[in-house]
Amino acid sequence: MEFIDLKSQYEKYKKEIDKRINSVLEHGRFIMGPEVYELEEKLAKYVGVKHCITVSSGTHSLEIALRALGIGPGDEVITVPFSWISSAEVIKLVGATPVFVDIEYDTFNLDASKLEELITENTKAIIPVSLFGQMPDIETINTIAGKHNLAVIEDAAQSFGAIRNGKRSCGASLIGSTSFFPAKPLGCYGDGGALFTDDERLAKTIRAIRTHGGVKRHHHTHVGTNGRFDTMQAAIILGKWPGFEGEIKARGEIGARYSELLKNHMVTPEIANGNTHVYAQYTVRVGAGRRDEIVSAMKEKGIPVGVYYPKCFHEQPVFEDLGYHWGDFPESEKASREVLSLPMHPFLSEKNQKEVVSALIKLLKG
Repeated sequence: MEFIDLKSQYEKYKKEIDKRINSVLEHGRFIMGPEVYELEEKLAKYVGVKHCITVSSGTHSLEIALRALGIGPGDEVITVPFSWISSAEVIKLVGATPVFVDIEYDTFNLDASKLEELITENTKAIIPVSLFGQMPDIETINTIAGKHNLAVIEDAAQSFGAIRNGKRSCGASLIGSTSFFPAKPLGCYGDGGALFTDDERLAKTIRAIRTHGGVKRHHHTHVGTNGRFDTMQAAIILGKWPGFEGEIKARGEIGARYSELLKNHMVTPEIANGNTHVYAQYTVRVGAGRRDEIVSAMKEKGIPVGVYYPKCFHEQPVFEDLGYHWGDFPESEKASREVLSLPMHPFLSEKNQKEVVSALIKLLKG
């Protein structure tokens, strides 16, 4: 059994992917080839924004977004302490200071009710994370940000394809950022990411920064970086693209089946009102004291499980200088000790899913 089954996905789209790869090999435009621009056009239309700018990774996309906004030393950026490290490390990378806000128990996403009290004269942006596959309360976050003239960058690395109140993830804030890491809902076969915005000036700046600070060769208007998305990786996503909506539908059905089978045995994911969930990870809560035991026992049975994420940011040595302590973010801390992610991908059979559930329930009763 696979935790995330990329082999079955390739087999399903092999003809389309191979055709796209061969096309790149034939035309030889391996950097910023036509597939990059074709993909950007398709993704912008899908999300419902004017501009999609592909980049070299989801981490790089967040960093480039902050640089495009002019954020640097002396500035503060608010984000959550329960996520993959990229959400916070990029803030330090540009010289700014991360400020953490706790999450909601039910959704694992930023608790907007705690946001405004953290805003200071140095706050310049908010990075809410659409964790595990659904969006946060982006309307409230945008309203607070507008009141204080702050930028909102949705970290949608795990939620591409999700919808909240009619708006797609990556298209509901000033800037949307996603990742094409292979395990993501829309993944390539390497690293990659993209930024989305309706803002013409920001889009122009982002395009310049991703290509060494200029859109015209030998003319550099910004301090930039090598943040380009590989043509080959764009071709791979284009090969997968016709099946993406079907995969999102399958993820929703598999997630709903898990929740129905497990609802009387543990805390299952709750979908917020107005949201759809793409289940980048299907994440439940188990007793903090038993999680390690359950993880080991499941793996012994040949059932792969994962823990996203066993430590909060304020527990990491790299953020010691921020002065946070255990107890500052109780919901994030509780989640980090209780969460367990089960096998989740669009090709997970009902038989395998029931095998996962049966083994997990037996362990919980044991």
